[in-house]
Amino acid sequence: MARKSQTRKPAKRRATPARSGPGPATAAPAKVPRAHGRFDYSPIIDRPKLTWPNGARVAVWVIPNIEHFLFDRKSTSISEATAFLSPDVLNYSWRDYGVRVGIWRMMEVMERHGVRGTVALNSDVCREYPRIIEEGRKLNWEWMGHGTTNSILISPLAETEERTLIKEVVSTITKSVGRAPRGWLSPALSESVHTLDILAENGIEYVSNWVNDEQPYPMKVKKGSMISMPYSSEINDIPAMLSLHQSPERFGQMISDQFDVLYEDGAKTGRVMSICLHPFLVGHPHRSKYFDKALAHITSRQEVWLATGSEIVDWYKKNYLR
Repeated sequence: MARKSQTRKPAKRRATPARSGPGPATAAPAKVPRAHGRFDYSPIIDRPKLTWPNGARVAVWVIPNIEHFLFDRKSTSISEATAFLSPDVLNYSWRDYGVRVGIWRMMEVMERHGVRGTVALNSDVCREYPRIIEEGRKLNWEWMGHGTTNSILISPLAETEERTLIKEVVSTITKSVGRAPRGWLSPALSESVHTLDILAENGIEYVSNWVNDEQPYPMKVKKGSMISMPYSSEINDIPAMLSLHQSPERFGQMISDQFDVLYEDGAKTGRVMSICLHPFLVGHPHRSKYFDKALAHITSRQEVWLATGSEIVDWYKKNYLR
């Protein structure tokens, strides 16, 4: 016997969170305002003169980005031929070279020139590669928060997820290196509208996501305080070599050229120079050669302050910020 047909109400569809970036699916981020409201415009020619210790013209800080990547996610790639694959063994293992080999060569080069690193540290590194933490502590390097893994960006996260992530990063790094991180660089410099406030609530004193200055400057947060520290999207091996296809020799010359101009400008008012590096790039022999030469050029000048992020921020707060 034939069944009677029945009219059914259409089932309600579940809302599917939008996917954005390499992180997991999550709730839509907060609406972004037309104006950020984090700082006022301040032309450098109108600021009081900034002086560094011992009359240095330039404060130089070097930021090794030491990162962990998830095996099932696309990320920074040397070859686009396999970047669409999952897993992408070629590019994953190329990045993995950095923590296995490249970082140790970078440490040797930097120590040779008396340069301490301010590490942008994925907290997963503390668990996955504790030998790096051990050696970095021997070198008296500083450790900034840099998310949990570079496979998860900040911007797509819901506020509750972001709060949990930042708290976890601060806690994990504190336990691993023996002191709380004072600085922060987000994976891919990503931020939500809540990031700076959450960072300040968790004891972070300076952030390097905003690449818009050659001096530190104060940022507005809901509670506490925050300093923006100069970071570079150009004196940075990933955009220079992978996006602009500069040779290792040319990148080394870019570092030296950047320093030379800042050194001259620093005679009028102090500048900050950041050198932003990744061990899976500069840690390779044919690239580290020119990094070595650039550091030799910088350290050959007298009026230079080789500093960590916290040292620069402390001097700025004490002697300049009123």
